[in-house]
Amino acid sequence: MARGFSKVIIVGNVTRDPELRSTPSGTQVCSFSVAVNRSYRDNSGSQVENVSFFDCSAWGKQGETIAQYVKKGSGILVSGRLEQRSWEDKEGQKRSRVEIVVEDFNFIGGNGDGGSYEGGSSRGGKAASKAASDDVAPDDIAEDEAIDLSEIPF
Repeated sequence: MARGFSKVIIVGNVTRDPELRSTPSGTQVCSFSVAVNRSYRDNSGSQVENVSFFDCSAWGKQGETIAQYVKKGSGILVSGRLEQRSWEDKEGQKRSRVEIVVEDFNFIGGNGDGGSYEGGSSRGGKAASKAASDDVAPDDIAEDEAIDLSEIPF
């Protein structure tokens, strides 16, 4: 039997403030929803607007970061896998939901209140971005100087 694979990437706007909860074991999980707009022309040539809504969950440090910096209306790029959950509601009806389990994300644009998050990604963070911007200023680089490749740390 073939091994399955699930990967999804969406870009959109958060539809409500993220909700941060803790599991009984203490792991943080952040739930939020993203609206993705699509516009196209139908057969008659009219412009059609379509919006799709996707539920997302981010675990651990990623969830904490999203809950801290994201608000309703914020732009976000989410990359992750699709996961289906099933349960029975209070009336005994079987219910299910497909959601995106966030594996990586990037903030898009500002946060709307004049502030900014300097990381912009789940991998850098504010401290890493701040340190990187302090290391090299444009005035420190001479235009006619050769670059010594042995000084590059990777």
